[in-house]
Amino acid sequence: MGMLPPASIDCVFADPPYNLQLRGELRRPDDSLVDGVDEDWDRFTDFAAYDRFTRAWLTEARRVLRKDGTLWVIGSYHNIFRIGALLQELGFWILNDIIWRKANPMPNFRGRRFTNAHETLIWAAPGKDARYRFNYQALKALNDDVQMRSDWYFPLCTGAERLRNAHGLKLHPTQKPEALLHRVLLASTGPGDVVLDPFAGTGTTAAMARRLSRHFIGIERHPAYVEAALGRVHRERPLPAESLAATPTRREVARVPFGSLVERGILPAGTVLTDRLRRVRAVVVADGTLRSGALHGSIHQVGAKVQNAPSCNGWTFWHFERDGALVAIDALRAEAG
Repeated sequence: MGMLPPASIDCVFADPPYNLQLRGELRRPDDSLVDGVDEDWDRFTDFAAYDRFTRAWLTEARRVLRKDGTLWVIGSYHNIFRIGALLQELGFWILNDIIWRKANPMPNFRGRRFTNAHETLIWAAPGKDARYRFNYQALKALNDDVQMRSDWYFPLCTGAERLRNAHGLKLHPTQKPEALLHRVLLASTGPGDVVLDPFAGTGTTAAMARRLSRHFIGIERHPAYVEAALGRVHRERPLPAESLAATPTRREVARVPFGSLVERGILPAGTVLTDRLRRVRAVVVADGTLRSGALHGSIHQVGAKVQNAPSCNGWTFWHFERDGALVAIDALRAEAG
């Protein structure tokens, strides 16, 4: 990461070692062995060593992030709270914590504890006042036109998606599902953005970035993982350009003055506007204002007054008739674009 220039990355997704602190084998109630994480890369001498490691890579992540970029980091109860505290100490601003609830978690271990059925993602901006990207409308569309919640339900990586070695064993013990990374990248990046994964593993982030036409940088030191990730990325094909255009946020929608619709004849003076239930009406005036009885003002002012409300978004409140149906004037902004 130290080789990357400052402010060169739009999004960091990090899946660092969890520091599981395992002591011996894990077994299920039927005494069968759990295929867990016992790799050398997940071993640290103590919490202080893990904290030093975490602080070092987070410091570099903040250096390479653009001011409007964001960081995602995923972990379990073993490490995510330590990471969250260090994030705040380094000046990151936590935007959300996301619960990945697993549809098919590992079976219970032996012992008197709950089944570990989720992992936590932290989404953070470089600072409190950062103007970060969040594709709200795209995530809402992904969720049947309902605002996306902070609890996500995905199965563990299984089946053909799970990479295996020559012996048929899991190549990587914590390979993340593609659906999880698809949602992360759709939420916080756009086509052409640069995504960095400093713990690339078998390349899930890189593969999803390629599929969604994002540029990517992956850092990984395990030779078998690197080989698998390279093959996976080479096999992945970017989606066609027409299928990449996500629903724009309001910030991305063209800012069109209402008056320009009037003077260009898109919504001529004299047009009658109503609310969607036809309870109130107003007439469009040549200077881009509205008249409703004795009331006169902008689309927002008149909309608020007829409702006796402190404010109103006139673009969504006022409707005009087209082919026998009422259409919000907001729809005309795209036509005026």
